[in-house]
Amino acid sequence: MKKNEIRARIEEIGIIPGIRVSSAADALFAAEAVNRGGIPIAEITMTAPEAMEVITGLTRNIPETIVGAGTVLDIGTARRCLDAGARFLTSPRLVLEVVEFAAKHDVVVFPGALTPTEVITAWNAGANFVKIYPCAPVGGDSYIRALKARLPHVPLIASGGVNQQTALNFILARATAYRAPGRISPKNVHQSKTVAQRCRSLQLGVLGLCGDEDRNVRAGVPPEREKILIGCLCLHAVALHGIGSTDLEMCERSNRLVEHDTAMVDNFLKLACVFAALM
Repeated sequence: MKKNEIRARIEEIGIIPGIRVSSAADALFAAEAVNRGGIPIAEITMTAPEAMEVITGLTRNIPETIVGAGTVLDIGTARRCLDAGARFLTSPRLVLEVVEFAAKHDVVVFPGALTPTEVITAWNAGANFVKIYPCAPVGGDSYIRALKARLPHVPLIASGGVNQQTALNFILARATAYRAPGRISPKNVHQSKTVAQRCRSLQLGVLGLCGDEDRNVRAGVPPEREKILIGCLCLHAVALHGIGSTDLEMCERSNRLVEHDTAMVDNFLKLACVFAALM
């Protein structure tokens, strides 16, 4: 894939799962599970064990997945990541030499930034996106909204504080993409096939896609809003570890999403199902 294609794909998927686990085997397992769950993208942080080997293994074993490198803080590391097969580079702070290196080598890059000055500096240096990190301590989705109001031309990636509980608000904040929680820690490492089956089961059961017989539980919800409602319910149900629970109070909030990006909601649902299957 070329740079413009990778950038477009990141925008389309809208979710960047960070893979940070305790072993290379677990990293490979988690990335494959996320891919099988419907999110063909993964960021492998340089703090993960054998990160370069993981990147190489993923690009070889699941070539349809866009594999990138995180916590890239210098040119030497950036070069090794590209040699391993990484298709994008990112960091928790603004490292101009890495941004310039990526631009020179025609690779997608999104450095971390926090203040408006850092965001503008990163964008002017050639960043394809700017990752706002950490979001949570400075207002979360409210801060993203404030930045977008003043810098609408800069595509922002929200990072830090984006999870199943806060996903709805970040979706409404209109960031270009969202970095999902950075630690996926399966208590028991199952075979990817088993996890994929559990993900599919959750997607069918939690989202109410098993058939027409369960539509009566959502009686009175307009068809065009039904999908969004179930999406919101799913996110909160998974977050609260009550996979089958419902909360009709979410209906009013879900209505606000009708005019927004339903594909983004779909991707969050897929990722929520993956998290639930891995826990």
